[in-house]
Amino acid sequence: MIVLLIPFLLLELYLSLKTGEMIGFWWSVVWIVSSFALGMMLLQHSPQTIMGNMQSVKAGKLDLKNFQNVSMAYFVAAILLMIPGVLSDILGLAALLYVLYLQFVAKITPEHTTQFTKQGDEHVIDVEIIDEYSRTDKHS
Repeated sequence: MIVLLIPFLLLELYLSLKTGEMIGFWWSVVWIVSSFALGMMLLQHSPQTIMGNMQSVKAGKLDLKNFQNVSMAYFVAAILLMIPGVLSDILGLAALLYVLYLQFVAKITPEHTTQFTKQGDEHVIDVEIIDEYSRTDKHS
């Protein structure tokens, strides 16, 4: 695990220094503070987001696997955005885009029957019977 962490930290440092060199110190500070604020905002709104995802599961628009994926990606995005650095911000935004992708796909897919949704007997045909005899007696 540490073997993977050292190259990540070195790449993070290199990209942050290069970006700071390109955009300047002031804009680097603005970037770090704004990405931290975005990560904190995501964490503060996480209970509402999780409840909305649970309602999507209950409605059958999101299965349990996608619920787990979207919840985990949401928390990972928030944590990565709070870590100062360019690479972690890029990875955090990628995780946030994955969350938005899963939410968008969940909204446009048809509802699936789950254990929480009720569905009638699919072998019963609902029809309305119109009695022609009673209609002709009234007009005669």
